Amino acid sequence: MASPTPSESPTRSILVGLGLAVFAYVVANVLVAPLGFVDPAIADPDQQAERGTTIAMMVLNFAGFFVAGGIYLAYTDRGWSYVDLRIPSLRDWLWIVVTTVGSIAFIIAFGVLVQLLELPQAPNDVVTMIGDDQVLLLAMFAIVLFANAPAEEFLFRNIIQKRLYDSFSRAGAIVVASLIFAAVHLPVYLVGGPLFGTLVSLFAVFCGSLIFGYAYAKTDNLLVPTAAHAGFNLFQFGILYLQLEYGDPEELEELQSMLFETVVVLIPL
Repeated sequence: MASPTPSESPTRSILVGLGLAVFAYVVANVLVAPLGFVDPAIADPDQQAERGTTIAMMVLNFAGFFVAGGIYLAYTDRGWSYVDLRIPSLRDWLWIVVTTVGSIAFIIAFGVLVQLLELPQAPNDVVTMIGDDQVLLLAMFAIVLFANAPAEEFLFRNIIQKRLYDSFSRAGAIVVASLIFAAVHLPVYLVGGPLFGTLVSLFAVFCGSLIFGYAYAKTDNLLVPTAAHAGFNLFQFGILYLQLEYGDPEELEELQSMLFETVVVLIPL
């Protein structure tokens, strides 16, 4: 990937990227905050909120990403034409398939490696919220398709990574955007467990972001990493659903550890 002529300093570009991620986090929490008046359990990690409130919280979280990104595009006069969204070509479809399969292969290999090396992993809030609620798990399929993957890819790929092109090569922008993406996942995993376990989980998030970021950089079509990201998460939720519905309950904990605890999902609580 060719290096562009920088139009601003890398430090400023990184700070803006971090600022955008933090701003999205703040907007998401502002949108979620009113739910605390409806169901106080939503703000208490020791209580289980109502299913409907939990679903609304997840949707509003990701809506915050769209709102934050939209505000940034308006404030900088970039406008919605800055969004790289088009009907996928045959080449785009090939990238979608390759990226989806590659990300699934990575997470399986990573899960196996974690098991073999007996590495610790930090618990993920998503796992805790879903528990054994199959209805909530099924709702996650729709959330992944229409909120999670589109919101994350819009903000972290089409805005943050693309903006980093002004200061870095495309390869460098992918790495920096992925570091930011992993960093803002910290609240999801910093809910207990050893620090090394948190780092292991964040490393998986970072690697997943590299995969989706590379697909975006090669196609300049937001739909490509979005579809691949959705396919990746749907695979993981699908495996978990099949295990909950038909599997041996005693095997559930091992399955979650291998395939689900490392899910690339951002729920900024």
